[in-house]
Amino acid sequence: MWSSLARKSRTMTCLFLATHQSSLPLIFNISNSNVHKPSRSFHHNALSNNKLSPAILTPIPSLSIRAFCSNPSAKMADRAVQIQNPDSVSYLKQREAAEIDEILMGPLGFSVDQLMELAGLSVAESIAEVYKPSEYKRVLAICGPGNNGGDGLVAARHLYHFGYKPSVCYPKRTPKPLYSGLVTQLESLSVPFLSVEDLPLDLSKDFDILVDAMFGFSFHGTPRPPFDDLIQRLVSLRDHDQTHQKPPVIVSIDIPSGWHVEEGDIGGEGIKPDMLVSLTAPKLCAKKFCGPHHFLGGRFVPPSIADKYKLCLPPYPGTSMCVRIGKPPKIDISALRENYISPELLEEQVEADPIDQFCKWFDDAVAASLKEPNAMALSTAGKDGKPSSRMVLLKGVDKDGFVWYTNYDSRKAHDLSDNPHASLLFYWDGLNRQVRVEGSVQKVSDEESEQYFHSRPRGSQIGAIVSKQSTVVPGRHVLHQQYKELEETFSDGSLIPKPKHWGGYRLKPELFEFWQGQKSRLHDRLQYSPQEINGQQVWKIERLAP
Repeated sequence: MWSSLARKSRTMTCLFLATHQSSLPLIFNISNSNVHKPSRSFHHNALSNNKLSPAILTPIPSLSIRAFCSNPSAKMADRAVQIQNPDSVSYLKQREAAEIDEILMGPLGFSVDQLMELAGLSVAESIAEVYKPSEYKRVLAICGPGNNGGDGLVAARHLYHFGYKPSVCYPKRTPKPLYSGLVTQLESLSVPFLSVEDLPLDLSKDFDILVDAMFGFSFHGTPRPPFDDLIQRLVSLRDHDQTHQKPPVIVSIDIPSGWHVEEGDIGGEGIKPDMLVSLTAPKLCAKKFCGPHHFLGGRFVPPSIADKYKLCLPPYPGTSMCVRIGKPPKIDISALRENYISPELLEEQVEADPIDQFCKWFDDAVAASLKEPNAMALSTAGKDGKPSSRMVLLKGVDKDGFVWYTNYDSRKAHDLSDNPHASLLFYWDGLNRQVRVEGSVQKVSDEESEQYFHSRPRGSQIGAIVSKQSTVVPGRHVLHQQYKELEETFSDGSLIPKPKHWGGYRLKPELFEFWQGQKSRLHDRLQYSPQEINGQQVWKIERLAP
């Protein structure tokens, strides 16, 4: 978040992977096991002209495996974090990936449906990180009969709840309760299932995102019908690069279908996905991925595997199920835009009193769980007319105006002493709303400031005494030392006196503007300005051009 509301930059706190040099003990030998648990990514060999090599089911001696697991103590604000050096990331061989799956579903007790749910959610979150439903709403998930297809079905369900409009092409359904349940869940949401014959030859006409969930890392050989044709349809989308029509983006789950799991796109004629969502850890073929967005998903590798293989793992940010690998593509700032989708803001629907309308919108922001909905940009100007802005927190609002607290020796305080007029701006991104308020400013009473000061945490009270706001300090250590000394002074729990240089301001509104983002920049802007009618002051509501 910003400082008071400034957003934290997207930085990586840890990603450095250690190579395990010594020989590792075998976990267990599937070939000698009485109970056979297939890898969650195994597919029926009817999909391929070649049978799956039995070597995948045999134990692996010395491996240099690095995997990824969660770190719940990570304190990051953003949904995805950037890994600065993708060369330091582990890329798993096919046998290595299979062994990790077997460990997860063997001694660690995971079930296929658990892993599938987490994997599908990771894919949906990765898509939502980059491709917003306002621009990329229509999704087609092309699902194979194996667990990679199951990941696609789960992702489609989550994308529906994220606000997308998914459809599913699932030509070779797996007759197992797990997969039948996933189909039932999607049908209950009225997500359409399309046959291969139902699909248009040109997928770019009906879809914005194509989720490639046909084959996983265990697939061998040449794809059989109808998947060979579906893969070619995705390949043919490259031809749209020569036209003015924007092609749909392709998102591949774990392995781009048709690629060799270790050697990648042999021959260079395969799918070229725009996004690859690797699961658990990237497979070797991911080194050949040249698209703009590579994410890691599947936040299900427990610390025991990391400890077993002596791995140094990156934390997933916050509660996110995905993490970006490598730097995001360079962005043309001039091309950044959002096509807002919002309810209309009509004059006959708003409150007659702008304070009431503000409180209504503020309650909406709180109900939407927006972070710090009381954050506002405060703009002031001094004698020289030079403006300055900063984020502060609203601490009270009523018919008398908007209240915030600060240091009376700060720059904004000096500005307000010279020019007691200011502007406030609230921006609620999740609701596509802004509120701008202009008016005159005066200090609140000492009693009001005193009462609020002592309602704050004791640490904040001490901080207000320590900070001589806007003055130059030799270093952060000076603040810490002064804070520590005062903390000791008031360690007995005695009352902390409010500094004379600290208190509140109240802006008395003279003009409001309520802004609601709309499509094609035809935003709603309703302005409230005071006017006198029959000796009474009322608020005049006018629509402004966007």
